[in-house]
Amino acid sequence: MLSALRNTINTPVRNVLRLFQTSAPQSIEDKKWNYKKIPKDDDGVAGEKIVDLDSMIKQKQNLFPTLESDDMLFDGTPYKQLAVANVRVTHNNTIVSITDSAGVIKMIRSCGMDGFKNTKKGTNIAAQTTAFTLATKAIDKGFRTVRVKVRGLGPGRLAAIKGLQMGGLDIVSITDTTRVSWNPPRPRKAKRL
Repeated sequence: MLSALRNTINTPVRNVLRLFQTSAPQSIEDKKWNYKKIPKDDDGVAGEKIVDLDSMIKQKQNLFPTLESDDMLFDGTPYKQLAVANVRVTHNNTIVSITDSAGVIKMIRSCGMDGFKNTKKGTNIAAQTTAFTLATKAIDKGFRTVRVKVRGLGPGRLAAIKGLQMGGLDIVSITDTTRVSWNPPRPRKAKRL
């Protein structure tokens, strides 16, 4: 009787499997070496996040427009008569155009015209390339000093301005003309879960 009891107690113990995993121990030097292989965060386009306000303050420039700003001369041209570089930014594309002071379009360029297709049109690299090519063509046509108007939200906002600057255009002012709806349409009904 005692042996039968002993066999019933031992039987479940034999059927239990021992499951565990082990890994090779790593030294501290190996862990440090792995951290060095991780790339640093992307800072975007070079100079995109740098604004040198100290140099503007030292030059005693006006950071904001005044009543006399419309009559200021830039390269012998009043501010009101300067050409305007319009940058239209969406999540899918960036369109850059240059108009005269009356609003007549003189040149237009989009990311698709520069060879970017599909989702690549919405990147900041595409916006900078498009703005750079438009700026070089604008200088050939005689536009040297412009004011910039940016409209829309997307990845190419700052990159397009940087591309215009890299192309050789002298940017006098930057204006954000993104439309804001203070009374938006009624949202869709909430999903039932």
